[in-house]
Amino acid sequence: MSNKENRPSRRSALLGDRPGSYAIARHVRMSPTKVRRVVDLVRGMDVTEALSVLQFAPQAASEPVYKVVASASANAQQTEDLRADELFISAAFVDEGMTLRRIRPRAKGSASRILKRASHITVVVEPKDSKEA
Repeated sequence: MSNKENRPSRRSALLGDRPGSYAIARHVRMSPTKVRRVVDLVRGMDVTEALSVLQFAPQAASEPVYKVVASASANAQQTEDLRADELFISAAFVDEGMTLRRIRPRAKGSASRILKRASHITVVVEPKDSKEA
């Protein structure tokens, strides 16, 4: 049974009544600690500057983070009629997703567990003038 009337929507939880938009990439097959290193680089940056930084970042996790930032920017342009050069990344965080458990054969017939981690990447963009207000 759903308890939807008591639970706030994701938009109200992330943005409240402020203008802006968000994007979420779920089940990205990378460790959350590796993705957090890249997300920490771009948090608080302008969207255009963050996209250029992510485009040339050497980490493998920069590609999915680039896609999420570009998607959040496109969502803000499409739904809120905001311009991309007026947006900045107000919040960006990485949560732990589902962990796949695999077995690695070891010596003397034993086995060890391999944890293949996944992550959920969330990026929130807002116009710069709402930061000053």
